[in-house]
Amino acid sequence: MTLRISVIVCAHNEALYLPACLYSLLAQSRRPDEIIVIDNASTDATGEVARQVPGVRVIEEPRKGLTVARETGRRAAEGELLVYLDADCRAPLTWLERVERRFLSDSHLLALSAPYRFYDWDWWGRLLIRAYDVTLAPATQVLVKYVLGIGTIFYGGNFAVRREGLELIGGFDTSIEFHGEDTNVGRRLNRVGKVTLVQDCYLYTSARRYRAMGKGAVFRLYVRNFTSELLHHRPKDRTHLDVRI
Repeated sequence: MTLRISVIVCAHNEALYLPACLYSLLAQSRRPDEIIVIDNASTDATGEVARQVPGVRVIEEPRKGLTVARETGRRAAEGELLVYLDADCRAPLTWLERVERRFLSDSHLLALSAPYRFYDWDWWGRLLIRAYDVTLAPATQVLVKYVLGIGTIFYGGNFAVRREGLELIGGFDTSIEFHGEDTNVGRRLNRVGKVTLVQDCYLYTSARRYRAMGKGAVFRLYVRNFTSELLHHRPKDRTHLDVRI
């Protein structure tokens, strides 16, 4: 038994990183049934680069915004299982196989998310993230999901969700521009079905944001928006006023 899987990559000016992402998808032990790139208001060669990769479907979305691009992907995808990753991610060979196995073994599983490992960061940064993955992340998950019952840890650049799950919550909240959008969709999915955080479906990704902003600034940014979204149902940074709850 298999699921029809659509893998969706949202990309804004990602011509440099996108090819490695797409070819890692084509190399999967379990090939996607379709690969969709949402070219989100790019001003570089993102769309052209994506079209050069065999079997990739490119959709132009002129309205800039990550949640807008993800919603466009949801509406265009044909799969039963929608899998999202960022354009600077690279998938291990058995990543999609492991994702599918989780859903096939649990008919009640609505969505899952998994962490990142970094392919271009210094050893200290990689060590910090691995320590977070095995200590603080599980503890935070127990607190917010099982003790307080207010949400779940959800990685926006690495998650899979059954199509009906997104339909149940009305899709992505496109009033959110970027920060906190992952916590928002995870919280809303968690209210209607089983959502889990797994370690073995990790993706490799770039540490470019950490290098540009600094480790401390990025950590504070994520913590601030994660907490605000869980407690107030709206992210703290870069969001419009009318946020769906």
